[in-house]
Amino acid sequence: MKKYLVIGNPIEHSLSSKLHNYWIKKNNIDAIYDKKQVSESDIKDIISDIKNEKINGINVTMPFKKSIIPFIDKLSFEANESQSVNTIYLESGKIIGHNTDIAGFELGLRHFKYDVKDKKVLILGAGGVVSSMILALNKMKVSKIILSNRTKKKAEDLKRYFKDLDIVTWGKVPNFDMIINATSIGLKEEDEIKLNYSKISPNKFFYDVIYNPQQTNFLKKAKEYGNKTGNGKMMFIYQARQAFTIWHKLLPEINDEIIKLLD
Repeated sequence: MKKYLVIGNPIEHSLSSKLHNYWIKKNNIDAIYDKKQVSESDIKDIISDIKNEKINGINVTMPFKKSIIPFIDKLSFEANESQSVNTIYLESGKIIGHNTDIAGFELGLRHFKYDVKDKKVLILGAGGVVSSMILALNKMKVSKIILSNRTKKKAEDLKRYFKDLDIVTWGKVPNFDMIINATSIGLKEEDEIKLNYSKISPNKFFYDVIYNPQQTNFLKKAKEYGNKTGNGKMMFIYQARQAFTIWHKLLPEINDEIIKLLD
């Protein structure tokens, strides 16, 4: 039986095992997918288990999408361009790091039928998934991307890769068409991003990468003030589908049953 894993910290919110095991069962694959909370010191051993084929593949979530890169033998084009890895597997004896977040974000956003072309996008956060979003948004021809992060240095590090980024101090809210929460603020029920929603004109698009819980306070308040909202569930499903296809060499179906399964 093949073994797959998602690693992160925290990890209890992840629905990866639920989704992958559903597809595994539907396609009669002899495999199991689990989730594991790890620390930086565990990564070397996990990579060793992949090399020794004790684990056949892993997904990587926050906060390890960048810090895992030194342990990888070869990066795919997407992983190299984003300097972010969320899917790992063994190929010809080498550890391959791939990024399925870029495609996942683009396809997930298209699901909402929101056209970002020529729009101004504000991203809150500068973690591992943000570079993937920037690449996808640029591909979709946004007019401007503005970045705000609690640790300004992390935002400035991203600007070294993406010269056209504008950086604003955390807490300041410039004019935008779409705002993305790419932080972990919202994983806990009491979490709240301090925004003055009453001063933001309505009919903006508020998007939260977090999909569990489905409605963070960020999205609830945005809706109260007359804005369109969306969470990261479809991004999560699409990025998972690409990882599943890499590992199992087949494209699993996305249907209403799967979407409801993750509710």
